Amino acid sequence: MSWILLTLGVAFGSAIVPLINAEVFLIGLCASHPGLHWLWLGAAVAVGQIAGKTLYYLAARGTIKLPKPLHDRLHRERPMTARRVRWELRTKKIRARVDALRERCHRHPHWMAGTYGVSSLVGLPPFMATSVLAGLVRMRLMTFLTAGLTGRWIRFSLIAAAPAVFAGWMHH
Repeated sequence: MSWILLTLGVAFGSAIVPLINAEVFLIGLCASHPGLHWLWLGAAVAVGQIAGKTLYYLAARGTIKLPKPLHDRLHRERPMTARRVRWELRTKKIRARVDALRERCHRHPHWMAGTYGVSSLVGLPPFMATSVLAGLVRMRLMTFLTAGLTGRWIRFSLIAAAPAVFAGWMHH
């Protein structure tokens, strides 16, 4: 049970801090402790990941407010330096694409649910980005949780099962 709780904690941390890699942790854990059941580990990572991503979803939706230092840093007035002007020009197309994508998601909510579901399973488009976008387009929370948990559970269960599969092949 302690490995499941540790896995849940690492998964939550990896959802909040992208530098923590849940996949590497899970493969290492399964390789060093082959008796742990891959379905339980997959469920623990899924729950931890979705718990963490729900914070991003709720912040993007406007349901929760960022801590004052983060809010102030994101929304402070910045002087228009030459460097900032160049940055604004470079990111203009990206911002336009994000705005167009947001509008498309508003018009076609099932398209967003499908994109988010695929992202939760395969990681493309990046799951962090689709979690935030889901909040921005105000995807229903139940859809967010259901699609995310399902995709993440399948993904991480397969990853957890992989060391056992490879170990089985090595013995034959």
